Amino acid sequence: MSLSNPDDPPGRQTVTDETVAEWRATLAALQAKRDSLAVVTDRLAEDFAEDFDEEDDDLLDIEEPFSEADGDAEAEAEGTSLTILAFDDDAFAEEIRTMTPWVDHILLGAFGAEITSGRPWCVRWPEHDEAVARMYHCWLAWQELTDSRSGATGPSVWQRDHLEPLLLKLRSPDGPFGACTTNPDHPHHRLLPHPPHTDPTSLPVPGEPRTSV
Repeated sequence: MSLSNPDDPPGRQTVTDETVAEWRATLAALQAKRDSLAVVTDRLAEDFAEDFDEEDDDLLDIEEPFSEADGDAEAEAEGTSLTILAFDDDAFAEEIRTMTPWVDHILLGAFGAEITSGRPWCVRWPEHDEAVARMYHCWLAWQELTDSRSGATGPSVWQRDHLEPLLLKLRSPDGPFGACTTNPDHPHHRLLPHPPHTDPTSLPVPGEPRTSV
């Protein structure tokens, strides 16, 4: 009968670099999902609070006095743009920080194919206005259509109507990343020049006949 030394450590699985990389990827994905769900939860909580306040006022039949300031605030809220390029600098920066885990671990982690000459990418994507606008709108749609209240077809609708058009334009050779990285071993970043502004002499003048070619 053999006796084991109680001081001997139990056998442990060998931890390799690949194992550590898998752990880190799993952790990053979980953190991204947590952050994205937190955003959705906060927005749902805000919607619930607004709905509850409205129902509560109806039940109690309370009519609050309407002031001019309330009207201005309501008009301002109704006129708020969902286009991120219209945000001020602070709001823009906050939205980009919130969206980045989704970009890295969901958009690219699940749907981003390998970087090639036909599928360029740029790790400095926040500096490309067109890319930011397209990705942000897709992210908003993802939050809405992957919510359980969107039904079982919501995620499929998101992939068909939002994700696939985004990737086709975003990672096409003539897209916003056309002058950026086409080989993952040689990262590159360059902003494409914008077309010249409209020639003011071409604008139609009221009362004068329009000229066209």
